[in-house]
Amino acid sequence: MSTSKPVLTIIIASIRDGRKGRIVADWFAAEAEKHGAFDVRIADLKEIDLPLMTEPNHPRLKQYTQDKTWEWSRMIDASDAFAFVMPEYNHSLIAPLANAVDYLSQEWNHKPAAIVSYGGLSGGQRAAQDLRTRLTALSVVSMPAQVSLPFFAEHIVDGVFEGYDLANMAVNDVLTAMAKWHPALVTLRA
Repeated sequence: MSTSKPVLTIIIASIRDGRKGRIVADWFAAEAEKHGAFDVRIADLKEIDLPLMTEPNHPRLKQYTQDKTWEWSRMIDASDAFAFVMPEYNHSLIAPLANAVDYLSQEWNHKPAAIVSYGGLSGGQRAAQDLRTRLTALSVVSMPAQVSLPFFAEHIVDGVFEGYDLANMAVNDVLTAMAKWHPALVTLRA
């Protein structure tokens, strides 16, 4: 029996200069490490730098022609679970994340996902709902609970997001739920 932990890939959605996604992702990653159910990795879409979808074939065919696409495919394929760290722009999902999700198909299937959204009053919940619809089409099991961080900037001190009780509890709840879903979804992927 293998004792290795499932891989949780935290995807940082925002790519713009001045973004706060990395700060929120670092906090979430630290909480995930403390939780202990997953081997935690970070995928920063700014560093990955996918162009707008330029593959000639539909992603469901997995007939990629570009090195960046194959690298992204291998990263997502090697993941057992995801946490999408995302802001909300114009009450919706941001373009870099939509693009990154749409680049692939099979690699996402039958894996659990957490949504960590941040923003103003809504805490990114409208964007999170938009992402859930997209994930459902890819057979990703999005956890009903989410980590929503309204007025998140008020919790950034000296460039570090300082988690508070409700936010930390939400992280623990969503990680525990994903850890429970993981074994069943591995069976579906087999």
